[in-house]
Amino acid sequence: MDWKAHLKDTSDCLADFRQVQPDTGKGFTTLHHAAMGNGVLDTKTKELLALAIGISQRCVDCIGFHVQGATKHGATRDEVAETVSVAVMMGGGPAYMYGVKALQAYDQLI
Repeated sequence: MDWKAHLKDTSDCLADFRQVQPDTGKGFTTLHHAAMGNGVLDTKTKELLALAIGISQRCVDCIGFHVQGATKHGATRDEVAETVSVAVMMGGGPAYMYGVKALQAYDQLI
C-alpha cells in the first residue's frame, strides 16, 4: 500500500464529507483536538494509544493517521513496534495482521 497516497485520498474524502455535513466534521475535529492535546499524557503517548486502538479495531485509515501523528510527535519505529505488540496481545491474530501495516506505514511516512 502507498500510505501517502492512501491518506491523501482519505483526507480528500473527509473534506468532501465536511462540505455536505460541516457540523459533524467540525464536531469530530473539536473532539479530536480536545482528546489529543497535551495533558497528563503527552500527545505522542496519546497517538500511540490511538494507534493501538486503530489496530485492534482494524481501521486502516486510523493506523495511517495515528502513525503519522505519533511520528510528528517524536515516536520511533521501536515505539511503534512495541505499540503493535500491545495491540496484538489485546486483539489477537487480526491485530497482528493490522499491526504489521502500522510498521509499513511508519516506514513510508517518516
